[in-house]
Amino acid sequence: MKRGLWFVAGAGTAVYAMVRGRRAVEAFTVDGLKDRIGALEVGARLFRDEVAQGKADKESELRERLGLVPHGTPELTGGRHKAVAPPNDSQEGSN
Repeated sequence: MKRGLWFVAGAGTAVYAMVRGRRAVEAFTVDGLKDRIGALEVGARLFRDEVAQGKADKESELRERLGLVPHGTPELTGGRHKAVAPPNDSQEGSN
């Protein structure tokens, strides 16, 4: 019984080592390196998108908390403020 157990354990270890060895060799071939670089690019892109989304969410939350409109100017509440028209440049030249 002991010999059979050790035989199975040894055979399993050998199969595991062969599979891991093949994967290691595959990883260092040209195609394997291209795949790893591609995966790294995809991971970086996903991370960048997640950070941008979190930034946008936090900015929206802060703008809502501070009462700012999307362009960054404070919202005017009440009717005390009037819009002032810019001076007309065409009248200045006639004087």
